[in-house]
Amino acid sequence: MDALQEIDARVPYRSVIPPSSNNTEISEELNKLKANRTRIFLVHMTASLGSKLFVLAKNAEMMSEGYAWIITQGLSSLLDPMGSKVMDSMQGVLGIRPYLLPSKKLKDFERKWQRNLTSIKTRSKTTTSLNLFGLWAYDTVWALAMAVEKAGIVHSSFLKQNASNSNVDLAALGISEIGTKLHNTILTTKFQGLSGNFHLVKGQLEPSAFELFNVIGRTERIIGYWTGNRGFSLDLNDNSEEAYSTSKDKLKQPIWPGYTTDQPTKLKIGVPIRNGFEEFLKVEWHSSTDDKASISGFVIDVFHAVQDALPFPLPHEFIPYVNKHRQSNGTYDELLYQIKTQRYDAVVGDTTIVANRSLYVDFTLPYSESGVSMVVLVKADDNKNLWIFLRPLSLNLWITTSVAFIFTGLVIWVLEHRVNTEFRGPPKQQLGLILWFSFSTLAFAHRERVVNNLSRFVLILWIFLVLILTQSYTASLTSMLTVQRLQPTFVDVKEIKGKGYLVGYQRGSFVKGLLMKQLDFDESKLKPYETPEEYHEALSKGILNGGVAAIFGEIPYIKLFLAKYCSRYTMVGPTYKTDGFGFAFQKGSPLVPYMSRAILNVTQDQEKIGPIERKYFSSQTTCEDQSTTISSHSPSLGVDSFGGLFLITGITSMVSLLVYVIEYFFSHWPALSDKNIATSFWSKLVEMVKHFDQKDLSSHHFKREESRVHDVGSPDVFQPSPSIDDMQNHSRNSVEGTNDVIIHDDNGSLSSSSRHSDASTQDVPNSS
Repeated sequence: MDALQEIDARVPYRSVIPPSSNNTEISEELNKLKANRTRIFLVHMTASLGSKLFVLAKNAEMMSEGYAWIITQGLSSLLDPMGSKVMDSMQGVLGIRPYLLPSKKLKDFERKWQRNLTSIKTRSKTTTSLNLFGLWAYDTVWALAMAVEKAGIVHSSFLKQNASNSNVDLAALGISEIGTKLHNTILTTKFQGLSGNFHLVKGQLEPSAFELFNVIGRTERIIGYWTGNRGFSLDLNDNSEEAYSTSKDKLKQPIWPGYTTDQPTKLKIGVPIRNGFEEFLKVEWHSSTDDKASISGFVIDVFHAVQDALPFPLPHEFIPYVNKHRQSNGTYDELLYQIKTQRYDAVVGDTTIVANRSLYVDFTLPYSESGVSMVVLVKADDNKNLWIFLRPLSLNLWITTSVAFIFTGLVIWVLEHRVNTEFRGPPKQQLGLILWFSFSTLAFAHRERVVNNLSRFVLILWIFLVLILTQSYTASLTSMLTVQRLQPTFVDVKEIKGKGYLVGYQRGSFVKGLLMKQLDFDESKLKPYETPEEYHEALSKGILNGGVAAIFGEIPYIKLFLAKYCSRYTMVGPTYKTDGFGFAFQKGSPLVPYMSRAILNVTQDQEKIGPIERKYFSSQTTCEDQSTTISSHSPSLGVDSFGGLFLITGITSMVSLLVYVIEYFFSHWPALSDKNIATSFWSKLVEMVKHFDQKDLSSHHFKREESRVHDVGSPDVFQPSPSIDDMQNHSRNSVEGTNDVIIHDDNGSLSSSSRHSDASTQDVPNSS
């Protein structure tokens, strides 16, 4: 038992049969083993008890095809004296025993043994036949004698001896004074005996070789040998240098109970039945009378690749989980539960690893990705929408841009109002100018000149922002108008559940439980589907015609469905995480860690998993339905896309405005204080605001404008020469002393008036 557990061989049940057991007790134990569906037995008992066991096992029909019996040396070394009835009941038994190496010394001993037996009349051949245990006993006596001589023991005395002369009581024997020395000497004694090389390891004989045999008829058929250096081999005399082998190919084909060469230790593997998504798993019968099903698909190919990566053979038999009509016999959960009831040893299929299933089976590591999501119908995005021109920019960006336009126009007006005649006039005109100027920069159609350097600085950055914004808007709008876009009908699970729409799921899968328990869907709103065609029909009907709003399924199935109907459906919403597809075994099965390591070797090697994936899923890279090109709806441009530009422009405008206001107050506040126009702070502030509405005649712009106006009287070479009458009238006016006075009105326009010389001495108003 300990040796088997060291190599991860599982022994699920240990049957203890006392040597004193009668036939009835042995039969009861055999029936119990048969009811537990046990098929492989390792028999470790004496020959007398074993002979009764196999006769009763044959009567219980446990020596037929599908069973395997392996006997250890306790039985295998004592087959010769057994009767024909016992040998007939042991057909197909596999045995292992120490190998007796033929030698001249052994042959001479056998001849001497047989010669001595001829003079002895025995009633039972069993008591006189030569066997392994007798040879070991013979070698042990020689080892003891050699140890006594080697230790130099002449006579031995005991510390206590209560044995009487007439009856020897072994329990009453005392302790030898030289016992320890003799014990150590025996352990180190080595010699070539009749049974082979005599050498004690941990107090026991360790044979150098073993032979494996089949019980066929009334003889023993040798199928191979095993040594510690070479492992399995067909010939011990083969001196070729080969690596250590554990392969059964190095042995002859065993013949098992029922006279069959099929290994009885086949793993009974349950396989689910599905009508759709046959790329994963396909089970079919070629005829109604054919008992053996043909099973193929991605799952089966992966299992075979994993099987090849195991360090040992794994014989198996696929058994479809069907009823008498060859239809699915239940859900995936019910199939996995059959492992617990020992109907199957394992389940190989597209079984998802989820928590509740792990309560009664052990899963391997996943061999495929998984997760649950939903697929919905897509609808065309109408490009002729009346308000499509608003879609390129998000609502937040529209509001931010509008505020920026107004703020920039206001800043430019403040900076230009006192020094630029184009930014003056009635209040309505000035308000319109604030809005017009900044919006006109969109098309660079503004005609108003700016004369303040701060205004120019603000305008440079603002025009750059407008340029980037308009180009981005144009590109996004062009994309919307030229590319046909399809939008999902639903993107939120809460919306579907809140409005009470029907949803679909894959029949027989755990997705139904997820929808009811985790997503809180009512069972009446759930409809099962199996094939991609059923998915397509249910979704295409729509929510108003008996269809479903969405179908929830595992991502591998959804990818296959979308590969076929990519132009009409899309996968949306969150992905509900699962651990993927895995193989299921009995709880505590030692195969699970080996299978998991083999799965990692296969899935991480593209030379192994790549061809399998391309064989079944190459269509996922192309769309079979090319009637319409799907383009996911690009989101509207948001404030985040231009946040940096808006921030730089806003800071620039604020700094320029603050610089101007500070400069204005510092230059005019002292003048108001000196003239004693007002005594309170607020009165002075009101006066400053009123003064802001007046022209700054000291500015460079107004000085240049005034000089340009005074230069109007200068001869212009491009104007026609004055007539004689005009010259006479001009002379007459000059003689009469008439003066031309230039008048600047509040609107910044120019006018002229004539005053006689007597009025020329009058003061011209400040506004002139």
